[in-house]
Amino acid sequence: QHEDRPGFQYDHEAFLGKEEARSFDQLSPEESRERLGKIVDRIDDNKDGYITTEELKNWIKRVQKRYIYENVAKVWKDYDLNKDDKITWEEYKQATYGYYL
Repeated sequence: QHEDRPGFQYDHEAFLGKEEARSFDQLSPEESRERLGKIVDRIDDNKDGYITTEELKNWIKRVQKRYIYENVAKVWKDYDLNKDDKITWEEYKQATYGYYL
């Protein structure tokens, strides 16, 4: 679902993912246009030169899934306190609410 927030940052993050959107903030308009052109080529699954609504939806889903998996990998270490590659309920509570408990 699209949120109509002021500015373009939300759309950039949905289209590119948070990390990629941040990297675009550092580019010149010419570099940004060139990189977006390459991304558009990747979105165009059937290579007909056009982006359909379905292709765009699929791309955004892939970007968001990648962000979720990367985020889980980053926080896993913080939650797996005993480093056994498993997170118990006690570890989760401690990592999430430890300063309250």
